Amino acid sequence: MMNLLSKREALEKILKDLQHVLVAYSGGTDSTFLLKVAADVLGDRVTAVTASSETYTPRELEEARQAAVTIGVPHIVVHTNELDNPHFASNPPDRCYYCKNELFTQLFAFARQKGMRYVIDGSNCDDAKDYRPGMRAAEEFGVRSPLRDAGFTKEEIRTLSKEMHLPTWDKPSLPCLATRFPYGTPITREKIIRVASAEKFLTDLGIRQLRVRDHDTIARIEVLRVDMPIFLDEKISQLIMEKFKVLGYTYIALDIQGYRMGSMNEPLKEV
Repeated sequence: MMNLLSKREALEKILKDLQHVLVAYSGGTDSTFLLKVAADVLGDRVTAVTASSETYTPRELEEARQAAVTIGVPHIVVHTNELDNPHFASNPPDRCYYCKNELFTQLFAFARQKGMRYVIDGSNCDDAKDYRPGMRAAEEFGVRSPLRDAGFTKEEIRTLSKEMHLPTWDKPSLPCLATRFPYGTPITREKIIRVASAEKFLTDLGIRQLRVRDHDTIARIEVLRVDMPIFLDEKISQLIMEKFKVLGYTYIALDIQGYRMGSMNEPLKEV
């Protein structure tokens, strides 16, 4: 706990030194924790900006809005159109770079307009463990990552978020829907809508942490092992099968390795 307290103090000092910030705010666990601490430290010198895009669900945007209202900071929504960018839509391994490049272009333009020197994001120390080309765009633009600079891990952010009664303390990670497709598979609006519908259906069944990986005619479902028995229930599995076939999947498979972040990056690590 002392270590957490020292990290919290380090975070507050970093934010005080920045003085006036724009928070790249997704509404997830990390950025909500960062936004709350920034608001506590800087007061009205904090603005949250969330990107609205076809690759993010309306539910995520609404939850981000509600959390920002609860924290009490101005919340701006900007619109990005990464699917119109062929560098993104062709789905190369560095796809995320092009998405973040567009986002940070808009955020820094907004920050300059409002007289803010710094754009900050919710990256933490654990993010370096996975392949994240979007971090290259952040470095090029000079985005600051106070949580990472203060030494926070994801688990530590969740621990303090729970103590602070933030509703996002146990919120499942939910990266953009483009992560559901194998690299090299073109991403279209129709595919995004399909995979979003598939995941919403499973979420409505009570499964919180999941991914539907889209392999054309195959839906590969990742869930936590504790949720796997749900798929052995004959009635529920029949409902899932019927829904997914209506969405256009010929085969529906449960990945016995279970849910894991960044599973689409596994082939890159094997090269």
